[in-house]
Amino acid sequence: MVGLADSEPGLTIVPTSSHNALSATDYIIGPGDIIGISVWKDESLTRTVVVLPDGKITFPLLGDLVAGGKTVAQLKKDLESGLTRYVADSNVTVEVKQSNSMIIYIIGRVNAPGRQVMLANTNVLQALAMAGGPNPFAKKGGVKIFRQEDGITAMFLFDYDAVAEGRHLEMNIELKRGDVIIVP
Repeated sequence: MVGLADSEPGLTIVPTSSHNALSATDYIIGPGDIIGISVWKDESLTRTVVVLPDGKITFPLLGDLVAGGKTVAQLKKDLESGLTRYVADSNVTVEVKQSNSMIIYIIGRVNAPGRQVMLANTNVLQALAMAGGPNPFAKKGGVKIFRQEDGITAMFLFDYDAVAEGRHLEMNIELKRGDVIIVP
């Protein structure tokens, strides 16, 4: 990530004006998600599985498979290629039945701090609303979002008052799984 080096190793401060909001991408499977897998014309291979904390699922004939970090299409391809030696024309359907891994954390001076499950694409302003908004003692101009990617922690700044007034809307970034919002 491009950013300003901070005095702390492993921390990158990313100016929000240079950060592009995430585009709509394929859903990435994560721990806790409930996945429905069915094989056409073979009911014995139809399962609903939970992705374990290590990102793995167990499926008949194939054993343990890594599902975490993959898209639905990638998991489908892995299942189909693994099943080809056991099932002719294995037409596999994979669906996310319940998304439980899209969790963000909101701490500090908000009315309802804690973990929040994102059921849709969520930006910072929406997440703060989910947490009941900043409390009267919050320093609304100093909100920080921490994101861990590839072993590097990036920090994004957010000014609640400016965004609420319609200014600096580029600060209202779309959140990712695992982001931590701190309201001082």
